[in-house]
Amino acid sequence: MSVKRQGIKRGIYLIPNLLTTGNMFSGFYSVIASLGGEYIYAAVAILIAVVFDGLDGKVARMTKSTSRFGIEYDSLADLVSFGMAPALLIYSWALNSYGWLGWVAAFLLVVFGALRLARFNVQVGTVESKHFIGLPIPAAASVIATTVILDQHFLGMGREIRPLVILLITYLMAFLMVSTIRYRSFKDFNLQERKPFRVLVGAVLILIAIVAQPQAMVFLIFVLYALSGVVEHFFGQAIRRTLALAGVKNREIEGNPQEEEEIVDRDVVVSKRTP
Repeated sequence: MSVKRQGIKRGIYLIPNLLTTGNMFSGFYSVIASLGGEYIYAAVAILIAVVFDGLDGKVARMTKSTSRFGIEYDSLADLVSFGMAPALLIYSWALNSYGWLGWVAAFLLVVFGALRLARFNVQVGTVESKHFIGLPIPAAASVIATTVILDQHFLGMGREIRPLVILLITYLMAFLMVSTIRYRSFKDFNLQERKPFRVLVGAVLILIAIVAQPQAMVFLIFVLYALSGVVEHFFGQAIRRTLALAGVKNREIEGNPQEEEEIVDRDVVVSKRTP
């Protein structure tokens, strides 16, 4: 007698899981590059994995193809790309001469990253989507990868300074991942909605800075994000009070249209006229 299983959907969604596979392949390539001493390629591969990781979730939400399988597969890919890959990168590049301090730091990056992913998976659907609890593992890996790139292009840290800096960054990123500090997810930022004109100006300036100095600017962006949660956690109330006062002043200015110029972009409606 056959038993009919109810509530079980056969098959998987193809496109988001292919993007997740691209994420895992980039992490695997980073591991191979680190073993071969190609540290810049290894760091760039981690950043490419970050792009794939952002795309698979975005595509899954846009196409309404989110699934439990996709969440678990994404976590496994993240552990390879943002746990094992950066851990092997920093150990091979800077920490292999530090003995147990070096491999413990690399291992903490892996195990705390795994704990961060496990906590995220059990909190799916129960925690507000506007914030992450703890530093996301792709952001932690990106700070490490961009540090390697920045050092190769600008800093040139010697063998004496480099391990100390990397050791400090690694321990900091590891503990931020398992902390309870909230980080903004920006999932509620809708690019299809109208934004103030100053947002466009700021975006253009950021793009120009990235094109002019991509190594330094990408590093700065990820470092600022890693620090943003800490600043907001300890100084959030003071910042919110300041922004509230600024909002009151802005509303007073907006009450007088002569004091601030508004740019209005009206929708154009094209109607077909019949002769």
